[in-house]
Amino acid sequence: MRVLGIDLGSREVKIVLMEDNKIIQKKKVSTMSFYRDYCDFDGKVIVNLEKLDIGQIDKAVSTGYGKNNTDLKLFTPINEIKAHVYGGMYQTDLKDFILLDVGGQDVKVVKVEKGITTDLELNEKCAASCGRYLENMANVLEISLDDMSNYHENPIELNSTCAVFSESELIGKIAEGVSMERLCSSVNYSLYKRLQPLLRKFRGKKLVLTGGVANNTAIKKYLKEDYEEIVSIEEPQFNGAIGCCYYGSEFL
Repeated sequence: MRVLGIDLGSREVKIVLMEDNKIIQKKKVSTMSFYRDYCDFDGKVIVNLEKLDIGQIDKAVSTGYGKNNTDLKLFTPINEIKAHVYGGMYQTDLKDFILLDVGGQDVKVVKVEKGITTDLELNEKCAASCGRYLENMANVLEISLDDMSNYHENPIELNSTCAVFSESELIGKIAEGVSMERLCSSVNYSLYKRLQPLLRKFRGKKLVLTGGVANNTAIKKYLKEDYEEIVSIEEPQFNGAIGCCYYGSEFL
């Protein structure tokens, strides 16, 4: 059985194809490109599987931002929490864990016990605790996200609570002569500090990281102070789409 999962993100659309519960294809396209180049409209949005080079499918499941304002024809929609929890279970074989998903524009913290969501916290209002903050700061520092993520030692305090004002504060620190290494550490530590209030009531042994920020080495080092084990998964950015496929395979 072939199941297609699509996670309609704010910046990118993640697409995963499973056959007999195994991933056989995955791809990312920008959200604008997805709707412009790979979709048609006839009362509902129709995903053009031929253009995506997907082939025949038996089931299709969607999740993400676009799920709320875009009705994909022939797709079963599920909420993001469910998609990411199922993706986490598929990729780790765990049934008990804390899931931290840091996306481009939102953060989700979910407590999973015996494969069931028992508690959650969301931050959908401020980009300062999300991946977009790191992107903006990397642009100011003129460094790649991957390179910036490697720095974690000797951070200084960045006090601005707004992602926009943080840019001005960072430029001020550059003018003061603070080293590039410490500035990168400071940006990473600042994001970690903004995540802490969301994580405070979610103490546990295993923390599963998903979303693009899961690739940030510094954030993982900071989180190791709070959890016994940080569980890295192979495809953190595709986790929602993987969860869609897994849900479609097991429960539809």
